[in-house]
Amino acid sequence: MDLLFPLILVALLVPMFLGMRRQKKEADKVAQMQDSLKVGDRVTTTSGLYGTVIEADDTSVDLEIAEDVVTTWLRAAIRDVRTDGETAGDAEETPGTDAEGAESTDSPAAPAAEETPEQTQTRLTKD
Repeated sequence: MDLLFPLILVALLVPMFLGMRRQKKEADKVAQMQDSLKVGDRVTTTSGLYGTVIEADDTSVDLEIAEDVVTTWLRAAIRDVRTDGETAGDAEETPGTDAEGAESTDSPAAPAAEETPEQTQTRLTKD
């Protein structure tokens, strides 16, 4: 009975210390990514905003979120750097299909064409 309490204590504390160690490694990895941001990186913020780094200093980064629309963010607000292959719709669509699941004529690696202002206005006022 005297040995049971220390064993229970150890059994509860060991996973806690291992979890803290894993969290510290993840935090170090994120901090290293935020410190290595450079102009031209395509990033995602912690609030889910996509943007491109156009200027960076020690504590903040300027992100272009649309053509000629620049916002300033703390470096700590950058969640990850996106690679060229990642897009907002990659999770829902499979390569070679469009949003409705039909086969597309474009190759999966072809970049999406920018829409014209008229197309944007039509899309936004579609309802």
